[in-house]
Amino acid sequence: MAFLSGKARRGARYSARDIRVTMFAGLLIGLLYHQIDSGWSVPRAEPDLASLPVPDPYARSRESMEILRRQEGAPPSALPTERTGAPAVPVDASFQVIDGDTFRHGGETIRIADIDTPETHPSRCAREAELGARATARLEALLGGGGFELRPIGRDEDRYGRKLRIVERDGRSLGEILVAEGLARPWEGRRRSWCG
Repeated sequence: MAFLSGKARRGARYSARDIRVTMFAGLLIGLLYHQIDSGWSVPRAEPDLASLPVPDPYARSRESMEILRRQEGAPPSALPTERTGAPAVPVDASFQVIDGDTFRHGGETIRIADIDTPETHPSRCAREAELGARATARLEALLGGGGFELRPIGRDEDRYGRKLRIVERDGRSLGEILVAEGLARPWEGRRRSWCG
């Protein structure tokens, strides 16, 4: 064989290197014959990546937001900006904050009706998580600042059974304070993303 050393061609002992080279050459020749016998396979064309559907990373978030919008979307006559003539109910400051716009008080879960705050269970991005944590802490501080009043709106509760109320102290909405501090948005009848 041409690729063996001169010593090997003259009948001398084969070295380990010569044996490895011979085995490798035999393997390559075997693979080549196998390809020829089975027919040369035509390489498959690479898919056109531009034509493939791109998964939407926010599809699940939008789906959740749409479900919440349908479940919590108040009819126009019951939007939080339209207060009922019912008097506010003064309450003491015993409460348990769940997130930036929801807390428990007196055995009931209260959803602050005039705002929307970033989600915390679960948040959809790092920015929303950070803002949600700040809104939650700020609501706890605001509620802990003394007694507050729960003012009913046109709609008593949402589909989760949470009581929809505007929370006030001395005639000022605590929700409006959160909005002014950039930790909430005025309630528009639906949730919007805090990511981006």
